[in-house]
Amino acid sequence: MAKAAKKSSSKKPAIAPSSGLPIDIGISAKDRAAVVAELSRTLADTYTLYLMTHNFHWNVTGPMFSTLHQMFMTQYTETWQALDAIAERIRALGHYAPGTYAEYARLSSIAEPASVPSAEDMLRMLVDGNESVARTARRAFQCADAVNDQPTADLLTQRLDVHEKNAWMLRSLLA
Repeated sequence: MAKAAKKSSSKKPAIAPSSGLPIDIGISAKDRAAVVAELSRTLADTYTLYLMTHNFHWNVTGPMFSTLHQMFMTQYTETWQALDAIAERIRALGHYAPGTYAEYARLSSIAEPASVPSAEDMLRMLVDGNESVARTARRAFQCADAVNDQPTADLLTQRLDVHEKNAWMLRSLLA
């Protein structure tokens, strides 16, 4: 007599908070929630950095105006596109993505400037901002890696590469 096929789990799949439908992707609801918490911080830091970079693009002055104006535009455009990928990963894990200034202010580790800084201070703040996103993404990566969440780990590896490179390029202008 043939044995019945063994089910992968005797538990019912967890219900996704944002849809009311079960999710059974091999990552528990608790682990998905932990990853989402870290991704939400990454999203908040990324959005805050995006906004700061765009602000500096508009308001930079001085002898390096053209170089910085173009560099800031390249960086904020790439960062803007990354926001969607991060938010959509949160949704794929079954949660709502944070999307308000109040949520970003609560979740972000990046302080916004109170006024328009000098071009040199803009560079310093953007180095700090990119390094902050890298630190936040690295913590999120560790969480995703610990629960075997390869798509999130891959996304975060890509973000780490971008923000570490941006910080290096910005830092080199201050040397």
